Amino acid sequence: MTKQPARICILGGGFGGLYTALRLSQLPWEKPQQPEIVLVDQNDRFLFSPLLYELITSELQTWEIAPPYEELLANTGVRFTQAAVAGIDVEQQQVQLETGSEFQYDRLVLALGGETPLEQLPGVAEYAIPFRTITDAYHLEERLRILEESDTDKIRIAIVGAGYSGVELACHLAERLGERGRLRLIELGDVILRTSTDFNREAARKALNEQKVWIDLETSVESIGPDTISLLYKGQVDTIPVDLVLWTVGTRVTPVVRSLPLKQNHRGQLTTTHRLQAVDHPEIFALGDLADCRDADNQPVPNTAQSAFQQADYVGWNVWASLTGRPLLPFRYQQLGEMMTLGKDNATLSGLGLKLDGPLAHIVRRLAYLYRMPTIEHQLKVGMNWITRPLTDILSGT
Repeated sequence: MTKQPARICILGGGFGGLYTALRLSQLPWEKPQQPEIVLVDQNDRFLFSPLLYELITSELQTWEIAPPYEELLANTGVRFTQAAVAGIDVEQQQVQLETGSEFQYDRLVLALGGETPLEQLPGVAEYAIPFRTITDAYHLEERLRILEESDTDKIRIAIVGAGYSGVELACHLAERLGERGRLRLIELGDVILRTSTDFNREAARKALNEQKVWIDLETSVESIGPDTISLLYKGQVDTIPVDLVLWTVGTRVTPVVRSLPLKQNHRGQLTTTHRLQAVDHPEIFALGDLADCRDADNQPVPNTAQSAFQQADYVGWNVWASLTGRPLLPFRYQQLGEMMTLGKDNATLSGLGLKLDGPLAHIVRRLAYLYRMPTIEHQLKVGMNWITRPLTDILSGT
């Protein structure tokens, strides 16, 4: 009787999941060991999330930062299934999809990422817009277009959270709206970009100041209404009018992952070994936002796109090694620095001995992200468009 090939199921097609699938497709499987690789995501497109902000200012187009999975996985041997995950039975090694179908796995890779919680305060779920997905970007674009076409004198926008996402959003919105924009960045802490370097923080503060973004530090949100936001500062609540509220605070693990009978931290993230395996279930690998990971030096790994990008390489190798009788590798995280976009032709970066801001940092950031795009084919398509677009714009008079 012919033995069925092993099945590797990867849940989530973000940086962790997609790059793991691509890595697995490149490894040298011998014919009898060639597994079935299945990638499951509820969306039909991968999102290169660090470049999502450039959609706001039309610097980039959707196809550049959100290519279809079918296109990226063509000729890789990886099978893509578009569906939401309904449940996982870790004892039976079975995944259930919301479409009603289910399948067994020999190795499971959990890369479902996180979601923005919107239920903490009154009015957030009803009136605020998160900024994590391509759908969020479309929703924001629609609201902005309506406001821009209206006869309102000023467009008042509140952005809750002065971390990376909040700051980058504020800079691009201020750039787009110009003098018509009235932007307010609201932060519970006493500084913006608390986890960033002093250099990047100062560059961001300068950009926000030049673009006249008002910064409210040590301020919390009490509630959000259809056209107001109530803020608490030093014991006093102030309700101010607003046209749009963007919510960039917090991330949480999806309920499907939280419900698993696996070791978790207080935030519901899965505790992993140094080899990125779930504790007590070596057939399950976890990475990205849902993983509570310490590397080979026992240092905590931040939940960033950079981390997921690096983890995917190790998870791909370790899944392959576990199925081919080879030793698994302990994950070693490399801090390569951080980059932020601060508007058109403006960015900041620090790391590996470099400190840059302004147009040069913008170019370096773009090139670094071009290099990290998922396939050579997509890199070439996007790269050629970036080279030829300025000439096309000149010839078309835009």
